[in-house]
Amino acid sequence: MTRLFGTDGVRGLANKKLTPILALRLGQAAAEVFTSQRESYERRPLAVIGRDPRVSGEMLDAAIASGLASRGVDVVRVGVLPTPAIAFLTDDYGADLGVMISASHNPMPDNGIKFFSAGGRKLADSVEDKIQAAMDNLVEEGPTGTKLGRIISEAPDGRERYLAHLKEVVSTDLSGIKVVVDTANGAASKVAPSAYEAAGAEVIPIYHRPNAFNINENCGSTHIEKAQAAVLEHGADLGLAHDGDADRCLAVDAEGNVVDGDQIMALLAVGMKEDNDLRFNTLVATVMSNLGLTIAMQEQNIEVRHAAVGDRYVLEELHRGDFSLGGEQSGHVVLPDDSTTGDGTLTGLSIMARMAKSGKSLKELASVMTVLPQVLINVPVSNKAAILDSAEVKQAIVEAEEELGETGRVLLRPSGTEELFRVMVEAAEEEHARKVAGRLSAVVASV
Repeated sequence: MTRLFGTDGVRGLANKKLTPILALRLGQAAAEVFTSQRESYERRPLAVIGRDPRVSGEMLDAAIASGLASRGVDVVRVGVLPTPAIAFLTDDYGADLGVMISASHNPMPDNGIKFFSAGGRKLADSVEDKIQAAMDNLVEEGPTGTKLGRIISEAPDGRERYLAHLKEVVSTDLSGIKVVVDTANGAASKVAPSAYEAAGAEVIPIYHRPNAFNINENCGSTHIEKAQAAVLEHGADLGLAHDGDADRCLAVDAEGNVVDGDQIMALLAVGMKEDNDLRFNTLVATVMSNLGLTIAMQEQNIEVRHAAVGDRYVLEELHRGDFSLGGEQSGHVVLPDDSTTGDGTLTGLSIMARMAKSGKSLKELASVMTVLPQVLINVPVSNKAAILDSAEVKQAIVEAEEELGETGRVLLRPSGTEELFRVMVEAAEEEHARKVAGRLSAVVASV
């Protein structure tokens, strides 16, 4: 049986792969799984549902809410809010589960559904498998009468609760910092500018007017050039770019240079170590993180542990070792003492707090790490499993690694959310990395 869940929930083209019927059944199955896991039955189960502003969100929100309610779960719909806000509110409301409807950085026609367990944590693979198994065994009959769940639409205080939480965990005065904020016409279009302004920063918002169709459209963290241009135009101290559901954040310094997730982790790790907040002097990155991060942290006597790609796997390693900082090159940064998942707005606040405390520019702070040239090629494929098993691909990897030696590395992995195979090569010289990546990509494409 094909696994329904990818690395970040269920995703697909809305109303084709991800239909209202599928969302309804997901809600019913999730209700059965989470109800069976409850330790207390003093009240009905409670779910929190949020979404990003893309046009299919309301349709899927209504469908999954109906599925949950039809199996006896009360539902609080909080409307358009970032993914980390839904994780936080799941815990803050004391809910049994949370649901975020978003396809993150994917184009507007796509959408996705991801779940959080009680406490606001992403689900383990085993729980997702239980939900899929429950979908395959759903019965038509459900509870009736007083045993049906209630649906509360557009709970009014969700945004305010989340903003109050952000202000509490990052209390540094950001007065004097001028920041450009690109919210990708997404879920943080109101939240992120409000949070930064509340902390004292001068905020210049761009791409902050969602209309249901323009999410991620030539803006946000996947189009960092828009933030770069705006920083230079307005003479800002930095720029911050979020994705559609605002669980990630990339930065731009005052000169327009991109500061990616690896560099953000590096500068935060150094600051947290100085403040004795970096537990075990360790940060958790992923196998996609730049080799330069490991080298830079070695010089700071900070250990780097590498998890599989996906913030859920970073979170698992953080919890396993009780570490206090982790993330991905893509801008998912996790501060588990303050958030149960990657939080782009919290990351932005943390970067600016580090600038304010140190009196240093973002460029100065990011210079702790030298980024090695890295080339990433996304190869469209129809059969990811065949590539993983291919003798030709395995041989090409061996030859590439021998050629690069200790000054570079190779990583090939399937995308967890798209029909792509990612070919990543690092080398001392960019041209060398491009040549090796090109050869490997050609082999992958030929399989």
